[in-house]
Amino acid sequence: MNAQQIYIAMAIVALAIIAGLMFFVKKGNHQYKLSPFAALAFAFVLAGIVFGESRLVGYGLMGIGVLLAVIDMVQKMRKK
Repeated sequence: MNAQQIYIAMAIVALAIIAGLMFFVKKGNHQYKLSPFAALAFAFVLAGIVFGESRLVGYGLMGIGVLLAVIDMVQKMRKK
């Protein structure tokens, strides 16, 4: 493994830890559930990191993930 792959692996592990903490740590009585768009966005961003060797594929997957996250935020703002 070269240095770039090690950094990518460390980023994935850090994101997995953060996601795990979000699911297992409860603040008060609030339970935050991940919406389908947010989960899909998270998966696309992770796929973009994993397949980042090809810039077109990596950036494309990350862009799709960001777009889905923005759509999810807009939908949640309209509900309030």
